Amino acid sequence: MSDREVLFEIKDLEVSYGSIDAIKGISLEVYKGEIVTILGANGAGKTTTMRTISQLLKAKSGAILFKGTDLTKVPAHKIVSMGISQSPEGRRVFGILTVEENLMLGAYTRKRVNRETLQWVYELFPRLEERRKQLAGTLSGGEQQMLAIGRALMSDPEVVLLDEPSLGLAPILVKAIFKQIREIANKGVTVLLVEQNAKAALNLADRGYVLDVGKIVLSGTSEELLSSEKVQEAYLGKKSH
Repeated sequence: MSDREVLFEIKDLEVSYGSIDAIKGISLEVYKGEIVTILGANGAGKTTTMRTISQLLKAKSGAILFKGTDLTKVPAHKIVSMGISQSPEGRRVFGILTVEENLMLGAYTRKRVNRETLQWVYELFPRLEERRKQLAGTLSGGEQQMLAIGRALMSDPEVVLLDEPSLGLAPILVKAIFKQIREIANKGVTVLLVEQNAKAALNLADRGYVLDVGKIVLSGTSEELLSSEKVQEAYLGKKSH
């Protein structure tokens, strides 16, 4: 791995909500072109980590390095134009705007919309093209998730942060969306994926980190984590407690 370029690195990150320590000194790295997943139960600190990368939350200490720049010193509104975009937990699409208007908003940091990117998003998610004039609020949960991911791609990011893309979706849709995440990575976009669905995430990702109550308790390749007894017990339901 050492000959590959570290695109993104978190060093000794601590994040607090008031007196509660949500993230307790985590470190991780992501190489260019990888899919890396952060796994963990509810309340483990996954979304907090994502929100801190996007600077929606401020770190108490530590560094988040993207191509050598410490993001903790960068205002939130500059993060997207640096090449990092996020598809947030809960999708957060604008229900009173059309599908295409939502996608256009994803390109707000660009001087003009890249038509090739829009075409690529429609190729990834043909359903969005079919429904491009439809109000986003009328889409199904799965279609809204596709829209949230598509919107995040419209800024032509180098890294896309996906927060719980499988949340509340039927297994068949999860499969379809994860297949498209693989396509996104094949295009050269680096993916950091936060997921509760450990099996689907590890089958997709190159490497993973397991977060538990704000600390990284395990890390390794997807194969290593899938065969880890701890992971099997906690997330894959292989043993009864």
